Amino acid sequence: MLMDPAIAPLAVGFDIGGTNTRAGVVTGYGDIIDSRSTPTPEDVGELTAAITGLVADLRRDHDIATVGVALAGFLDPACEKVRFAPHLPWRNDAPVKALLESAIGLPVRLEHDANAAAWGEYCFGSAKDAETWVFFAVGTGIGATLMHRGEIYRGSFGTAPEFGHLTVVPGGRVCSCGKHGCLERYASGTALVDTAIEVAGAGGYRGCGLYRAVVDKRASGHDVMAAARSGDALGVAAVDMFADWLGKGLSIVADVLDPKLIVLGGGVSNDADLFLPRARETMSREVVGAGYRPLPEVVCAECGPEAGMLGVADLARELVAGV
Repeated sequence: MLMDPAIAPLAVGFDIGGTNTRAGVVTGYGDIIDSRSTPTPEDVGELTAAITGLVADLRRDHDIATVGVALAGFLDPACEKVRFAPHLPWRNDAPVKALLESAIGLPVRLEHDANAAAWGEYCFGSAKDAETWVFFAVGTGIGATLMHRGEIYRGSFGTAPEFGHLTVVPGGRVCSCGKHGCLERYASGTALVDTAIEVAGAGGYRGCGLYRAVVDKRASGHDVMAAARSGDALGVAAVDMFADWLGKGLSIVADVLDPKLIVLGGGVSNDADLFLPRARETMSREVVGAGYRPLPEVVCAECGPEAGMLGVADLARELVAGV
């Protein structure tokens, strides 16, 4: 946070998903005092109009100084252009920052959604004052952020770190990115369903309440977690395998970056009590030098689904600091 929260101007933070676009008015203390949402349009012009309309609506009741936009996609290192957003219409270095600033009439900050959520946790949640740490968001896929001394590390071309697309099983499950065997195909909410299907197919679980929904491919990741929480043997086995894969992923993070802290976010983290202890144990076994080195602390995020809006709104304040 770059300024005293008591005097920080109000900012609008956007979380733009493939289904819904959410906007919140965020104070310097990280409180959302007003919000709006709308279905996300598939057309560039309509999406710009939707964002502009939400800001205009919020400005009727609040003195807004700046706007932050968090989205899932590849941005240029300056966070001004969108190279590719798989669930949004922006492509090919679309100059989204300039387009939105022209349409809205306020400074606009773009940010990758995982980075925005990480910044929210850094300012208002589990990572306050952390020096070297990683945000590991587990939901439909895996998003990640590395922060060091208050700075987001982006890599040379703005795409780091893509832990979710490290190959952990050569020739393994097909990933939406086009590769095979990516970590997020084994340690995400979507992957949990595939794991349950594989476990059910191995036999021995026909008497489980979850079995029929799994083999008929009607079960969601939430269903598998709920079954595990109720003690269903199929659900427990699937979640245990998920935990082991997550632990392997965390061990890779520890080996490559050696962070002091890993903050686990994303929708799957809501059920962390079912898998995080086992994932920590797996991480402690899988790291290089197991038993002879300090391990990162692994904790759950605190800001919930609003982390991205909180973070990108705070980052947007950099544009008006001192103005």
